[in-house]
Amino acid sequence: MDGYVRQHDWIDQRVYDLYDEYCHGRIDRRAFLKQAAIVAGGLAMAQALMPRYANAQTISFTDERIKAQYVTYPSPGGNSGTMRGYLVQPKGNGPFPSVVVVHENRGLNPYIEDVARRCAIEGFLALAPDGLFPAGGYPGNDDDGRTLQAGLDQNKLRTDMLNGAKWLKAHALSSGKVGATGFCWGGGTTNYLAVMMGADLKAAVPFYGAAPAATAVPDIKAPLLIQYAENDERINAMWPEFEKALKETNRPYEKHTYPGTQHGFHNNSTPRYQEAAAKLSWERTIAHFKKNLA
Repeated sequence: MDGYVRQHDWIDQRVYDLYDEYCHGRIDRRAFLKQAAIVAGGLAMAQALMPRYANAQTISFTDERIKAQYVTYPSPGGNSGTMRGYLVQPKGNGPFPSVVVVHENRGLNPYIEDVARRCAIEGFLALAPDGLFPAGGYPGNDDDGRTLQAGLDQNKLRTDMLNGAKWLKAHALSSGKVGATGFCWGGGTTNYLAVMMGADLKAAVPFYGAAPAATAVPDIKAPLLIQYAENDERINAMWPEFEKALKETNRPYEKHTYPGTQHGFHNNSTPRYQEAAAKLSWERTIAHFKKNLA
């Protein structure tokens, strides 16, 4: 357990909880800062939790091991009929096993682009769709991104992500074996892709994502690697019913809960980041994809 001690123990858990409310759009930025200031003088804590994307880059977009570019592709039934995404390919001619990387509830920010690059250096063709493209694209900050994403038709937004996965599977550089991973909203959408794609999705790694309806679990064919934070009451409350359905339908899954972590622990742009848990969960993610997409 010692390896999972938070790097920011000075931040009150109540401020983390308020930040989770803010991140999921249940309170706005002003309410978050105001309520945090009441909690043990928590304004400095609240400000410390805001993302710093300069810290998120671990793989440069000019890294010689990869080639990164923005692409557009058709998305019938989505919010505009067309989507844009960040496509990153490993060095070489391919074909490559492929991974779709699904963003949180604020669009394709620099952290998610970096995750796509992390996939590519491991040998995967990675696509990170920007669900905000029909609304003008990621606006450069998470506050406006969250507002834009909340204003989209949510069913069509999920269709946009599904179309991205299908487009990636059919890409000339893809081997046709596709996996999916995502974080927060993207974790729930990863579960959605597992349900909707059935046997066409070969592996799925949802990070702290909402569980699918129990009645939809029989449609899942992809082996699941389910990643949870310990301090994530809303998401973790869904697990018992999800687990029951997985066991009853004999779906393949592995689940890990990382001690001492907050929702969002993999995101290295905020103090919710927990280095040891992020490193271990990512090692498991890559191993899961290499095993099932080879």
